[in-house]
Amino acid sequence: MIGTILSALLVGLIIGALARLLMPGNQNIGVLMTIVLGVAGSFLGSWLTYQFGYTNSNGGFEVIPFVVGVIIAIGLISAYLAISGRRVRQ
Repeated sequence: MIGTILSALLVGLIIGALARLLMPGNQNIGVLMTIVLGVAGSFLGSWLTYQFGYTNSNGGFEVIPFVVGVIIAIGLISAYLAISGRRVRQ
């Protein structure tokens, strides 16, 4: 149980950091919000890919849910910046 929570936080941090690196400009959000939005992107990405019938029949690292999670996290970070009124510095 604790290992699952820690791994979800670690994957959320990685997905959130990748999403922020791929976005243009400098986002003015903290590390905690990056983790929260990364975890949300990871969960939504995994859920969405499995709803479309994705199966990891070969085992190993699941690349497609990871990539979809990063894309969703980019959208979540953009939405957060738009809602909170924070500006992206160029």
